[in-house]
Amino acid sequence: MGLLPKPFNALIIGASGTIGSSFVKLLESNPACSKVVGIHRNSTHAIDYNLPETIEASAKSLASQGPFQLIINTIGALHSKEWMPEKKLEDLNQAQLAEMFNTNTIGPALTIKYFSKLLDPQHGVMATLSAKVGSIEDNRLGGWYSYRASKAALNMILKTASIELARTKPNVVLIALHPGTVNSRLSQPFRGQQIGRDPLEAVSDMFHVLENVNKEDSGSFLSYSGEKLPW
Repeated sequence: MGLLPKPFNALIIGASGTIGSSFVKLLESNPACSKVVGIHRNSTHAIDYNLPETIEASAKSLASQGPFQLIINTIGALHSKEWMPEKKLEDLNQAQLAEMFNTNTIGPALTIKYFSKLLDPQHGVMATLSAKVGSIEDNRLGGWYSYRASKAALNMILKTASIELARTKPNVVLIALHPGTVNSRLSQPFRGQQIGRDPLEAVSDMFHVLENVNKEDSGSFLSYSGEKLPW
């Protein structure tokens, strides 16, 4: 039996994206979920990683709606209108590196800092979407420098935070979660429509993992299938 209680309250961060909105839809139809709140850059309790002050402000404005037993952060970036993932060293540039680290590492790190305070100290699960390509040990193809590095850095932030919280909030679990390839805006330039899974299927798989995690799983890097991934 997992740590997540029934009933539970859920908060989805990045709820305007494909995965985030699918999580909201899934949980709204789940009888065990008493309440699901979705936030994004244009919502009530707005959060925008380009405006870091909104991270703390958003968390504080949601405090009265807590505690939450489940928090899922789905915000992340792989490409933009201006650039695509780097294929070689020659493609590296400061602007892309800075933006990727801001969205995939710094923003999520500050989200863990402020939003972990909204977790139920008796039954709290917080998942942050990472990516298997952020695994240093599993890197066999190279390329995608800033995306790989920003996700690897995120994994270290999460692992370190999980060690601290194990001392102060032993019933709170932090998880890095790999969603796999999902048919979404993020994956479309990479044949996402052909090889990606349906978003609702993907979030169903991920939720199944989250509802079965235990205290011993805190600080783990898990795949949507439940597999423990190498750092």
